[in-house]
This record gives sequence, C-alpha cells and structure tokens, in this order.
Amino acid sequence: MTARPLIGISTYEESGVRWGAWQMDAALLPLGYPRLVQRAGGLAAMLPPDAPEHAAATVARLDGLVVAGGPDVDPVRYGAGPDPRTGPPDRARDAWELALIRAALDRRIPLLGICRGMQLLNVALGGTLVQHLDGHRGEPGVVGLHPVMPVPGTRYSDAVPEETSVPTFHHQAVDDLGEGLVPSAYAADGTVEAVELPSPAWVLGVQWHPELGEDLRVVRHLIQAATPP
Repeated sequence: MTARPLIGISTYEESGVRWGAWQMDAALLPLGYPRLVQRAGGLAAMLPPDAPEHAAATVARLDGLVVAGGPDVDPVRYGAGPDPRTGPPDRARDAWELALIRAALDRRIPLLGICRGMQLLNVALGGTLVQHLDGHRGEPGVVGLHPVMPVPGTRYSDAVPEETSVPTFHHQAVDDLGEGLVPSAYAADGTVEAVELPSPAWVLGVQWHPELGEDLRVVRHLIQAATPP
C-alpha cells in the first residue's frame, strides 16, 4: 500500500476562544481544511504558529504544505501603505507563513496556497496585491460562488480543464505577479484567480476556498505530487 503523504496546514492564533466551560487562547483552523486533505488521500497535520526561524525544520518533516486563508496581508510586506478598507494586520502570522512558504520553495515540496495563502505566495516572490476589489465577497460569513476559467497548458488546467464555479470570499487579489509566477485561472472580470510556478516544483495558489466545496481535483493533484515514491 502506498503511504499517505503528510500535508501540513497552517493555523492561526485566536485569543479568548470559548468551548464548553473554557475560554482561552487557541490555535485554530476551520475543519474544512484537514477534511479536504483527508478526503483527497493525505494525512493532515495542523501547524500551530511558531517563530519563523523554525519554519525550515517544520517543513523538512512534511511531504506537502497548505497555507490557509485568513485576514489581509500587511501591505508593508509589499511596500505599500494601507488602504482604508484593508483589515488590521497580523504581523506574527504573516512572518510565520511567509517563512513556511519560503522553506517549502527552498525544499521544493508541493505547496498549495488558498486565498490569503495564494496572496502570501505572490508577496513571498516579490509581487504586490490589489487591496480592495468589489464583487468577490458578500456579507460577512456568507460565501459566494463565481466562475473561474483555466488557462490552457497550466498545471491548474491539467487538474480542472473546464470552467467551474468556485466558493469565494475575498476582497484582495494579485496585482503585480511575483517572480516566476504565471496566471493559471481568471475570473470573468479579469481578476487572477490562480497562480503557479512552472515545473519541476508543484506550486499552486488559488484565490477561492476549495475546503468549502466538493471539488477535490486540485488537492488530489497536490496529494499525488506529495506522495513519496
């Protein structure tokens, strides 16, 4: 039997979390992320926040990495001032997840960035972000759907060759592409919805939230790339 690859998924700190009689700080991750990895055939390992200098040792134990969605990236990371509609920064999370991304790129382990994770991937490679755009998210807590079109000949189009409707909730997006990244899917309004690095590395970012949908194809490709020989 082929060993199931170990896929690390970044988590985040939240203060004052309540469950049962308890209220304390916690490392959180919506359950959709580990379930997505498990359903696609991987073993899910939740990665609590840590000091950036420990990212390389963390990634060295993994077969693949998923960087989860979340709040806006601090604009200082790409040399910009904050737009009034940009959310408050989480500088510690930015530092940890950027270190994870750089470690994964250095080791050439398969990497999937989801929403914020795709934006951080772009920033890690020197790209910039659009700090606000309309039409890609609804009311707080309500996930929308919109179509994305794959770019033929890309890794994403190998996984999902047709136009699909994807679960989406974001108000920021890629502006200038990071070094080496190529667009692999677009929304109808021209927004870049997926980016990737050409082979041999398996590196893909998607702007939507596959953990909130039923399509496992992207994550199955990640699992296939991460499966030990």
